[in-house]
Amino acid sequence: MGKHKLRQFDEFSAFSNTFEYARDNKGRWNKVFGNDNPIVLELACGYGHYASELGAANPNINYIGIDRKGNRMWHGAKWCIENKVPNVRFMRATIDLIEEFFDAEEISEIWITFPDPQHKDRSAKNRLTHPAFLKRYTKILKSEGIINLKTDSTRFYTFTKFVINDCDLLILEDNADIYSWERRPKALDIKTYYENKWLEQGKKIKYLKFQLRTHAFDHIKDLRKYGI
Repeated sequence: MGKHKLRQFDEFSAFSNTFEYARDNKGRWNKVFGNDNPIVLELACGYGHYASELGAANPNINYIGIDRKGNRMWHGAKWCIENKVPNVRFMRATIDLIEEFFDAEEISEIWITFPDPQHKDRSAKNRLTHPAFLKRYTKILKSEGIINLKTDSTRFYTFTKFVINDCDLLILEDNADIYSWERRPKALDIKTYYENKWLEQGKKIKYLKFQLRTHAFDHIKDLRKYGI
């Protein structure tokens, strides 16, 4: 890791709005925020732009960005401090451990914005909309919790739709080109670092909003059809 990244990593750890593997906060995140407002997660948040701007636009909702790279989230954490956005936190952690950080029904909604599409079949188990991950989310989301996905990857988008249909989940929104959608929600106009790159390359940005069911994955015995 270069000196610049090391400095950012050290500063991230010292910020007042950041945590690392915060198991002690499980079940008490509303106390961390000092209110009873809904809590929304952004998974694999990268530089933290999405969580930061969602927080600035929605002061009555609490946001937590999660990523394994603190030097990236440094950007979002610093921006929130400088712009006095008190309802956003960032946590360095791996998402496969998410049940260790949040209690049952502690989270109201999840955003997944431009995750690594894990295009190789042997890496399908690492896709953040794989049933193994969705099952984890049901343990922390409120009943019939919402997942929002933004991606440039047609393969990731198609895979997610297959999982949704196969697990009999409810699609609330499905758009394969959000910038041709005149009535798109304002939240979709937030652009991450990666989204700007993909738009410059002429890629279409896709969006799925779907609802989980608590026992939707209990019947799954063989995960091979999902790419494992």
